[in-house]
Amino acid sequence: MPDEDQADFGRDPSERVVSFMGVDLLVDQGVLAPREETELLGNTVLALLRDRVGDQTVIDMCCGCGNLSLAIATHASATRIWASDLTDETVAIARANAARLGLGHRVSIVQGDLFAGLDESGLAGKVDLVMCNPPYISTARLGGDRAHLLEAEPREAFDGGPYGISIMQRLVSEALPFLKEGGWLAFEFGAGQERQARLLLERTKGYDEIAFVNDAAGLPRVARARKKALA
Repeated sequence: MPDEDQADFGRDPSERVVSFMGVDLLVDQGVLAPREETELLGNTVLALLRDRVGDQTVIDMCCGCGNLSLAIATHASATRIWASDLTDETVAIARANAARLGLGHRVSIVQGDLFAGLDESGLAGKVDLVMCNPPYISTARLGGDRAHLLEAEPREAFDGGPYGISIMQRLVSEALPFLKEGGWLAFEFGAGQERQARLLLERTKGYDEIAFVNDAAGLPRVARARKKALA
């Protein structure tokens, strides 16, 4: 890892460094800054990976600045990660973070609308785990009591559609072709959305072992589910 003087050299003045799961990352105004609450998802993913044997293939969907990808790659050395996001700014900062941390050989960042950037990756049916911190705030709330979130961060990072679950709905369906039998899906959702998350997972009929992980306040904030084995 470069020393502090090298890391600062040539840095855009709009960028700042944040820490996520002990990993320092660059963010700027065009990218969602990692929240401490998302470390619950990161730790859930690490626990699921510890139960699997051998090298692990992971997809990080809606990767943002690369915080989940790069934290998992740092703490789980047997992982190979493909990360994807939609915007030019997000993909650029995620790639910069991977290079800065010396993890570009294990973390590949692609651009596309959810899994579209991975269509030619050859990963279908080969992925041990898909993780995602999707947008999950409703469009109406972003025009009301959550409007302040858009002052310094992009709408794409928050807007989950009319009911806040549009991206989650696509995620649980579109992850299935990439997962191995027995592979895991893990994702963050908003406080009070556990019922919707469960219904989305159950309606696909492709998952079992559906469970939720609570935060420090006892609120369910992370879903995990395993792809069913074929009968």
